[in-house]
Amino acid sequence: MLKIIPSVISPELMSVLMRMGHGDELVLADGNFPAESCAQRIVRADGHGVVELLNAIMMFFPLDSFVDHPASVMQPVDELASDPPIWTEYRRVLTAHEGHDVELRPIERFRFYDFAKSAYAVVATGETAAYANLILKKGVVVG
Repeated sequence: MLKIIPSVISPELMSVLMRMGHGDELVLADGNFPAESCAQRIVRADGHGVVELLNAIMMFFPLDSFVDHPASVMQPVDELASDPPIWTEYRRVLTAHEGHDVELRPIERFRFYDFAKSAYAVVATGETAAYANLILKKGVVVG
């Protein structure tokens, strides 16, 4: 173990975060997501929720400031449905770490799968909330 690194960040996940470059994407997938069939690289984080992991990851992960939407979520199949409650938590965590509001871009389900297939890695969690899938685009560390 090391100081300061949250225990939910496994050595494998830290390695993936460090190997990613500017513009690479990371998928935080809920427990129902077909992670194994979509992932180029998979990191298992069973037993952990996405909000918990997101908060820990954002301690190290810069969002891409050169794109309009560095954070995307899977849009509910019912387009008239209200935003899933977990999205409020995502916004809270992202805003706290980035220092400004971060808009979540909804992506249609099958298009989201396509994005996931081209992502650098998928983190398979034990999250049980509906529509809890999130894609983050990595930015740069300045200074």
